[in-house]
Amino acid sequence: MKVILVNGSPNKNGCTYTALCEVEKTLNDEGIETEIFWIKTKPITGCIACMKCGEKGQCTFDNDVVNEFVKKAYDADGFVFGSPVYYAGANGSVVSFLDRAFYSNSHGDGAKAFKNKPGAVVCSARRAGTTSTYDQLIKYLGISCMPIISSYYWNMVHGNTPEEVLQDEEGLSTMRQLGRNMAFFLKCIEAGAEKGLTLREEPKARTNFIR
Repeated sequence: MKVILVNGSPNKNGCTYTALCEVEKTLNDEGIETEIFWIKTKPITGCIACMKCGEKGQCTFDNDVVNEFVKKAYDADGFVFGSPVYYAGANGSVVSFLDRAFYSNSHGDGAKAFKNKPGAVVCSARRAGTTSTYDQLIKYLGISCMPIISSYYWNMVHGNTPEEVLQDEEGLSTMRQLGRNMAFFLKCIEAGAEKGLTLREEPKARTNFIR
C-alpha cells in the first residue's frame, strides 16, 4: 500500500513539509509506503475549461507537474494534500494544481486515479486562516468519491518556521493520529477486498437548473 503526500508549498522543506513528514513517519511505522510529491516553484497553469481532458484522458497542458502527479496517482492507495495558508485560503499554485488534477480525472476511466481512495488535507499557518483553507481543500475530496480521513482535531499546524512547527505539540500529535487513521482505513480496505467486498454504485444523475 502506498500514500502520496502532496507538498503544495513553494518552500520544499518549509512548514507544510514539516507537517507532512510527521504524517509520513507514522504511515511508515504502520508499514505503509509513502512518497512526498512537491509541486515545485514553476508557474502552474489554471484550468481553462477547454474540456480536452475528456478526449485525451489527461490535462491538455503537459508543461508542468500536474500530469506527472496523476500518473503516479493511479498506483497510489491514498493521498494527503498539504498547503500553506495565503490570505485565509490555499496557495494559488496548489489550487491550480488540484483543479486540473481532479477535473482531468473526472471522466470515464480517468476517475480511477482518485475514486474510492482515502484522502486527507493538511494546512499550515503562522496563526490564522487554517479552517477556511481546510474547508476549501476538503471539497476536492468530497466531490470525488474519496473517503475523507480526519484526526482528533482539524488537520493543521501552526508556526512561522519549521522549527516553530516542531514546537506545536498538539499539531504534531494531530498529524501522527492522522497517519494512524489513514493506515487503519487502508488496512480495512485491504481486508475487505480479501473477503470479496465491493462497493455498489448508482449511475450518476446530472441536473442543470436553467433549462
